[in-house]
This record gives sequence, C-alpha cells and structure tokens, in this order.
Amino acid sequence: MADDEQSQEKTEQPSPKRLKEAREKGQIARSKDFNATIILLFSGAGFLVFGNFLSTHFLTMMHHAFEFDSRILLTSMDMMYNLYFIIQTGAMAVFPVLMVILVLSIAAPLLMGGWVFSLQSVQPQFSRLSPLKGIKRMLSVKGLVEMLKAMAKFFLISIVSILVLKWKIPALLALANYPLTSALSEGLWIVGILFLIISASLILIAAVDVPFQWYEHNKQLKMTKQELKDEYKETEGKPEVKAQIRRTQQEIARRRMMSEVPKAAVVLTNPTHYAVAISYRQDGTRAPIVVAKGKDLVALQINRVAKANDVPILSLPPLARAIFFSTDLNAEIPRGLYVAVAQVLAYIFQLEDKSRYETTPGFLNDLPIPDELKRDVEDEA
Repeated sequence: MADDEQSQEKTEQPSPKRLKEAREKGQIARSKDFNATIILLFSGAGFLVFGNFLSTHFLTMMHHAFEFDSRILLTSMDMMYNLYFIIQTGAMAVFPVLMVILVLSIAAPLLMGGWVFSLQSVQPQFSRLSPLKGIKRMLSVKGLVEMLKAMAKFFLISIVSILVLKWKIPALLALANYPLTSALSEGLWIVGILFLIISASLILIAAVDVPFQWYEHNKQLKMTKQELKDEYKETEGKPEVKAQIRRTQQEIARRRMMSEVPKAAVVLTNPTHYAVAISYRQDGTRAPIVVAKGKDLVALQINRVAKANDVPILSLPPLARAIFFSTDLNAEIPRGLYVAVAQVLAYIFQLEDKSRYETTPGFLNDLPIPDELKRDVEDEA
C-alpha cells in the first residue's frame, strides 16, 4: 500500500518527452512581471533619449492644432490637409517610443521560454468555468503568491511614485516659469525618470517571480515513477524506435571508425569484399591494431578514405580475411598473425615514397597464416 502511494507521488524530474509535449501545448514558464519590467525600463529610457524629439514634434502639432488660421477655412481640402498634418506629426512624435515598446514586447518573452505558437493554448477549456476549480486555483500556492505580488506591486509603486513626485515637485512647479519648449522637454525628462525609477523598483518583484515561475512550471510537469516507466515502455519499447536508435548508433560508430582510417599504416583488402585498416606505433610498445574494418559498401568506403589520405592499400585476400574474421575493432591482431603483419608493415615502412608501393607485391603472396585463422571463400559463403 505504501509502495503504491509512493509511486503516485510526483517526485521525478520531467523527461525530455514530457517537456517537449508541454511546450507543444504552450505550457512554458512565463513571468508577466519580468516582461513588464523590461518594457517599462526601456520605455523610460526612450523618454530620456527621445525627449527633445518628442517635445519638438508635440510643439509643432499643438501649433497647427490651436493656432487659428482663417485661410484653412476657405476649402475643405485645406482643412483635411491640416488635420492630416496634425495626425502625422503626433504619430511621428510617439513613433520611436512605440517602436521600442513593440520590439521589447516581442523580444522580452525570448529571454524566458521563447515564443511558442500552439492552437491548444487558445482552445476553450470549459473545465475552467467550474466555480469549485476556480476557488481551488485562488486558494492554491500559486494563487496566493499572485495575490501577494499584486499587493506588493501596488504598495511599491505607490510609495516610489510618492517619493519621486515629492522629490520632483519643486522642479514640476518651476516649469510654469519656463518657456513652453523648455517646459515640455523638461517635463518629458521627469516622466522618463519616473518610469525608470518605478521599473527599477519592480526589478525586486521580477527577481522573485522569475525563479518562482520556473519552480512552479517544473513542479507541474514532475512525474511519478510509474509515469516514467510507462513512458519508457511506450518509447524505448517500440520496435521502430529501437531500430532508429540502433541505426543512429551504427552511423556514429561508422563515422568514428572512418575518422581513424587516415591514421592507419596500411589497408588490406580482399580486394573488394573486405577491407581492414591497421595502425601500428613504430616504437613497438603495442601490437598492430585494427582501427577500421568492413565488408562490401563499408569496405569500398574505407578504400576511398584511404586513397584520399594517401594510406597504402594492399590486395592480400588471405591475410585480409584472416584479420577480418579473427580480430574485433580496436583490438590487437592475434599472435598467430604477428609475422605476416610484420612483413607487410616492414615493406610499407621501408619505402621512402609510400605512393610508389605495389598494390600486390609478389613476395607477400606466401605469408605465414595459421590454419585455424585461414578463411576460404567457400567458408565465407
């Protein structure tokens, strides 16, 4: 009984499959406070950077809006042109700040979770209309945290705004004595500072909210031990998945093997059905090692790589077959083949120009190969 209860507890971290499925459903960690803080910070910076630009265009807009000119009353076209000019000037005034807000609205979510487009997240969920479930959500840990955050933001913004306004009241009152151009520019500067200070204070809220959202998201996706077992059976147990994994592993092993061919001392061939690449350290600390081997298409690929990297290729069918069937990959050749392989390596190493070797040197046709290691063509069939 205790084991059953323990297996139903969500104690395991979500699997990659669970995370992928949640993302496809639009379930990712999001912090609205983080996004709002980023937008407010850069909006305040936008007011400071584009303050003169804004004030100049606002003055031009107000000049055309409030200055009476009887000439524009003569024709409807003049009136429409003046209205169009006022709208255009106002739009141009706020365009830089709006562009900053637009870009940040798109970029801010990329910093936490990225953009996810899912139809499932916009489909109506009638279960959310249940009053009982609504009350349960409100009384959950997440609901209580959201309520505390809302209260903290209200008090924090109120206190900071009061302090900033109290600090800037003399400057605000002094604007009455400024020329209109200077007053408008200075007013926008004060608004920008207010934005920056308020958003800077919200960093405290965001710093708490971001880890909480990650924790809550991870907690919702946690799995029970039984769910992990079922998922493993569902994925790893499928024949097609196993076959795909096996193919991937074989491909990785083949690529790793082919990367060793250029380092080989010699490649022995059948000449077409089998190929064996042998590596040897001339200091004699280890016996020759088979760094690559294959048959048919793999053998042809080994030959191509060897030719491309100027690795000698010798057609010695009996020795190639003996090594292929008796030696595993990355293993030393059997003691019974030491003499035969030593003669081959001696022939290769004594050549000053390895590109001038004979593909089938006559004196290597009678290499000593023990009977138990010989493999005839009939045996291969």
